[in-house]
Amino acid sequence: MKNAVSRFGKFLSGMVMPNIGAFIAWGFLTALFIEAGWFPNEKLASMVSPMLTYLLPILIAGQGGKMIAGDRGRVIAAIAVVGCICGSDYTMLMGAMVMGPLAGWVIKQFDKKVEGHIPAGFEMLINNFSIGILGMLLAILGYYVIGPFMTAILTVLTAGVDFLVAHSLLPLVSIFIEPAKVLFLNNAINHGIFSPIGASQAAETGRSIMYMLEANPGPGLGVLLAYCFFCKDDTTRQSAPGAVIIHLLGGIHEIYFPYILMNPVIIIAPIVGNFCAILFYSMTGAGLSGPASPGSIIAYMAMAPRDSILTVLLGVVIAGAVSFILSSVILKATSGHTKSLTDAQNEMKEMKAQAKGEIPEPTAVNVGQIRKIVFACDAGMGSSAMGATKFHNRIKAERPDLTVTNSSVDTIPADADVVVCQRVLADRAAKCAPQAQLVTLDNFLADPHLDALYNALTSTTPALDAKAEAAANEEIVSDLRNAAVAPLAAAVTEASKANDSVMKIQAEDIQLGLPSVTKEEAIRAAGALLAKRGYVDDSYADAMVEREKLVSTYMGMGVAIPHGTSQKKGTVKKSGVVLLQYPQGVDFGDEKAYLVFGIAGVGNDHLDLLGNVCEILEDEDALEQLKTTSDMNYVLEHLQ
Repeated sequence: MKNAVSRFGKFLSGMVMPNIGAFIAWGFLTALFIEAGWFPNEKLASMVSPMLTYLLPILIAGQGGKMIAGDRGRVIAAIAVVGCICGSDYTMLMGAMVMGPLAGWVIKQFDKKVEGHIPAGFEMLINNFSIGILGMLLAILGYYVIGPFMTAILTVLTAGVDFLVAHSLLPLVSIFIEPAKVLFLNNAINHGIFSPIGASQAAETGRSIMYMLEANPGPGLGVLLAYCFFCKDDTTRQSAPGAVIIHLLGGIHEIYFPYILMNPVIIIAPIVGNFCAILFYSMTGAGLSGPASPGSIIAYMAMAPRDSILTVLLGVVIAGAVSFILSSVILKATSGHTKSLTDAQNEMKEMKAQAKGEIPEPTAVNVGQIRKIVFACDAGMGSSAMGATKFHNRIKAERPDLTVTNSSVDTIPADADVVVCQRVLADRAAKCAPQAQLVTLDNFLADPHLDALYNALTSTTPALDAKAEAAANEEIVSDLRNAAVAPLAAAVTEASKANDSVMKIQAEDIQLGLPSVTKEEAIRAAGALLAKRGYVDDSYADAMVEREKLVSTYMGMGVAIPHGTSQKKGTVKKSGVVLLQYPQGVDFGDEKAYLVFGIAGVGNDHLDLLGNVCEILEDEDALEQLKTTSDMNYVLEHLQ
């Protein structure tokens, strides 16, 4: 039941979240330029209504149609939702959530029916006219049926919210909101339900309390502060201050969920804290002009109307203070009955995977006619390249017909037969490459699921006829020319190995015998060395830390390769790799990294060095020596 609700809520929020920027733009216009705004301006305020009435519903519907039927779904959904907009006096955000997927489903069914039956040369004609005609019919349906139907629903919902506010019952929703957040239903609730209702209210009054119900950072802040001062476990207490910064300033509420899972009774604290804040906001008539996303104190205050700044801030303080007091009492009363932070984080990972609809264990791979395996990571820059290189080196003797390459999880090639990615990226990989079989794992170098994939691919080698073998050989040659993994490209020409322009690691790029530090300190040290060597600017270290929050860069076998997010490639001046050796190890979750390779890549030239690293991984004795040696010449000899 929970998974079904989660999938439905995730689908709703999936239509809204990609368009949050548009909501924020509309919120700023509202907060700044309407009559009660910071800088009233009648001309600029004239944009507020069209954006809410037309732009936001069309964006949401288009996204919903795209989720079902790609670009054709996006176009027909945008056409169809105009009927809903014109057929109702209400803002049709929720109508767009119905019409978008419906239009996408209609065009998808049409395409299935005509597949293989379109005469040659008539494809464009039929494709364009099918969208035009079906879109027109759906727009008429929206005008006469879906628009009025959604108007009736919104009338009931709005009346229900007004009743709760009028009778001071709205705070009771905190009983459902806070537990739902810990179950990773927060985005589904906030963006799938509260934001559309909030937009309708804000259109009339310039603000809505609905934007404040889930996004308030106060309840989680109180929990984390209690762990900072009253937790008896040193490791957990020391981790809490960092979590406070990430939660309060970064707006990543998920950071405090493990602290609740450590001691589930503490959920009472954020419930009561949010209850008090919502009650205060209801009594004072407070509201935000637009959605606060992410739910940081910065975004929360940015959306506060001019006359409510202190009120909004006080509500955060109330929620945080109440949550802190109750959390502190509960921690003292139940100090001997808590899970470890590691156990709670593992439990959170499983719950998050379930909330995303992921399968805890990868399904068995159907070998069939597999020809291309893609290792995918968030940026497609380091971890996936090393994983692909190592797996290619392992399997190339038994399966020379296979292409093994790497990419970003959002740009997986359409001809990929198998996608290998980290577990937390499974949802994105499945969306980008729905045609491929998915193998999820915890690290790219030493994971039992890679062994299972290897065994499946080598236990039965498909027989190739002459034509298929020629095609396979042609594909391999093409891959040798174009693949991102450097060892494959190096196989094309020996000259590239001798080229003086190929990047090599220098002694100045290496630091040996470093004392153990925290994971973040190690990552920042790698970023600082990259900056010192002129490979990146100083802000790249922050991008490396941010990347680690998304997916661990621990590769297995005592090796980690932290690097920046793909959005921060502009901070890279030139490709470079640095090595920090920690003989005592650095904790990367449940594993220890002894060799931390910091990466900054322009294009693919940094992958030459990663190829050398992968070769070292094949030699366990050399790898173990690298983890502890103080001989710089030994390190350079094996990395160059």
